[in-house]
Amino acid sequence: MLRAVLTDIDGTLTDTTRRIGTGAIETIRTLTDQGIRVILASGNTSCFMDALSRMIGTDGTFIAENGGVYRIGRTGQLRIRGDQDECWEAFARINSHFSEKGISLELYSPTYRFADVAFGKTVPSDEVREVLAGSRVQVIDTGYAIHLQSPGISKGTAFVELAGEIGIDRSEFLAVGDSVNDIEMFRQAGFSAAVANAHPDAKRQATYVAKKEFGPGFVEAVGYYSSYFRERYRSTTI
Repeated sequence: MLRAVLTDIDGTLTDTTRRIGTGAIETIRTLTDQGIRVILASGNTSCFMDALSRMIGTDGTFIAENGGVYRIGRTGQLRIRGDQDECWEAFARINSHFSEKGISLELYSPTYRFADVAFGKTVPSDEVREVLAGSRVQVIDTGYAIHLQSPGISKGTAFVELAGEIGIDRSEFLAVGDSVNDIEMFRQAGFSAAVANAHPDAKRQATYVAKKEFGPGFVEAVGYYSSYFRERYRSTTI
């Protein structure tokens, strides 16, 4: 049975202008009202995720900072993973490198981040990786920002821990996303879907690829698996 949905936000629920598809919101609310848990997963900060989950209407469970932080329910304690100090040390090296070129980096919400360091995608992520060659810190390019994160942390690893805590088997999850940083949660979930605008690597990993992009693609993916389970239920009860 499908008991929960784990979904990325940017590029999955939102379009190129970062507007959330209203159909996606309605679908999430319908799922929630039916008792199917919906968990939002993003590189955004926990305070952003808290506000968004309240406005969309989920139970408040989320994964933030690309797996560096997660929370269960509205009143749960933040689970912070990783070592932000080593991320700041890495950022200092990057900042120095680009400052010598006359390029200033824009930090994204540093006051509200607890596990990673994120900055605007105004420089090539490959060059950032070259500067940090030999460093433990991983460089995550989400397409919207560049994140510095401790090794071994991803949306997928946070998902594994979170699913264990809430007592829902990962085989009963549908994971939906669009980016390479969603691949690990695709691998960990029982079912996965990539929206039509997804990165080719994400599409290759997904068990279903939607024909529609962004929010409508999310709605399509949920509809596909809802139909799949209805048909399976009929076949086992005849």
